[in-house]
Amino acid sequence: MPDHPRPDRAELIDIYRTMRTIREFEERVHTEFPGGEIPGAVHLYAGQEAVATGVCTVLTGDDYIASTHRGHGHAIAKGCDVTAMMLEIYGRAGGLCGGKGGSMHIADFGRGMLGANGVAAGGVPLSCGSALSAKVRGTDQVSVAFVGDGGANQGAFAESLVLAAVWQLPIVFVVEDNGYAQATGTRFHLGGKDIAPRAEALGIPAAVVDGYDVLAVREAAAGAVQRARSGGGPTLLDCKAHRFFGHMEGWDQQAYRAEGEVDRLRAEQDCLQLFAIRALEDEWLTTAEIAEIDAAVRALIDHAVEEAKSAKDPDISELLTDVYVTY
Repeated sequence: MPDHPRPDRAELIDIYRTMRTIREFEERVHTEFPGGEIPGAVHLYAGQEAVATGVCTVLTGDDYIASTHRGHGHAIAKGCDVTAMMLEIYGRAGGLCGGKGGSMHIADFGRGMLGANGVAAGGVPLSCGSALSAKVRGTDQVSVAFVGDGGANQGAFAESLVLAAVWQLPIVFVVEDNGYAQATGTRFHLGGKDIAPRAEALGIPAAVVDGYDVLAVREAAAGAVQRARSGGGPTLLDCKAHRFFGHMEGWDQQAYRAEGEVDRLRAEQDCLQLFAIRALEDEWLTTAEIAEIDAAVRALIDHAVEEAKSAKDPDISELLTDVYVTY
């Protein structure tokens, strides 16, 4: 991947704020979920913030992303309104999808967020579609397909790689290898191997990236996006970053994880802590500035939860809307 200039101070602040917003959003949803007000399935992204943030900071508002069942972080990083997201997760009127999609189907087409997806790798072919559309229309838009390590074993993922290679689509495949396909470790379902060679076998450039290092992700993503935007075709980024919570809220006791694994991850491989340490050492940010961002984000999330809890359910008249689409 080509070298790109280090982000300027304003960009560094935005990077930290985005990661902190994702973390606070997810930690709060985790706290609120047992109360019973949040319907449906919820999969939290905490621990993987550097991947979504590093990728989306090099995209424009006109670019597209397609997400996974673990989509809150992608939506926030792409600029979706946090309060409208919380309303959606609570199933309330005013949510991004009118309170009818919930966590696993959260979307905002106006922000280029084509949606979370309850089907493993279900968003990957959608990204090929948006990338093909951009190519046919002659725009410089880029599509990003996020997929987990488990989803990368789905046939739709392999087929999408072939389509992207044959049609030279302006797309970046971002595999988020968080160590587990639900409860099955990568050493079993991937044979302990990286996913990057699957793309390379089709002539698609690929890189394995430290998913705890937001600047490393950003550097790799910048090269891949530039390549796609200039007509160079697809790229795959194989990002390694484990999640801090279970596969899904409410039932996963994480018995498949080693004792103390999550505590070790939080202590040693927390992308926010790693970024903050580097930012202070290199004098990008001050302790006071970091604290100010943290406080502002907590206030934002508090407001979002208050709005969601006090909002009304969707009106009964909305029951049959958004069912069919006419072209």
